Amino acid sequence: MPDPISWSQAAPYYALAIFLGYLIGSVPFGLVLTRLAGLGDIRNIGSGNIGATNVLRTGRKDIAALTLLLDGGKGTAAALAGGLYGPDIMVIAAFSAFIGHLFPVWLKFRGGKGVATYLGVLLGAAWPVGAFACLTWLVAAAVARYSSLSALIAALLSPVFAWFYVSPQIGELAAAMAVLVCIRHHQNIARLLKGEEPKIGKKKTPDGTQPAPPQ
Repeated sequence: MPDPISWSQAAPYYALAIFLGYLIGSVPFGLVLTRLAGLGDIRNIGSGNIGATNVLRTGRKDIAALTLLLDGGKGTAAALAGGLYGPDIMVIAAFSAFIGHLFPVWLKFRGGKGVATYLGVLLGAAWPVGAFACLTWLVAAAVARYSSLSALIAALLSPVFAWFYVSPQIGELAAAMAVLVCIRHHQNIARLLKGEEPKIGKKKTPDGTQPAPPQ
């Protein structure tokens, strides 16, 4: 897209990026895949979340892995597609996909916690930032053994890395998503503060469900 001369000229592109980005991000792969696999409604299992963490509680690691891949992939796809029309469209489409995952209209705006889509968006928008986020999660998980804490650390450090080593625009995108990731993890944060959050590899959580990698 050529550099916009006025808001009226740019607005249709922005509106389309928001619509298509949100549409891509709102696909509830966890729900779709578990139903196709004959596992029932994932919202009636474990925490009721549609992300890969809760899908793993069905005992199907393959379905959980595919959910993780597709939830991340839709963020990457939105960022790459938007990037074909310039950095502004890329940011709008990518952020809209992230919002779509968190608040899908099809599920009464009750979506996942956003970690996989967050990583996917960063990999598509600026792969070094995405790689940094993934590496940060892995290191934090290896040291602290808390999946949720590792996700929060990765989400909070990635905007700093993006701002100084890639561009302020990507840093702002990462920061906006990081705020929402933290909000969506408020229950995990409360459990961490109380010492009740299960560690990675622990057999059972306080509610009797199986812990897992991030959503």
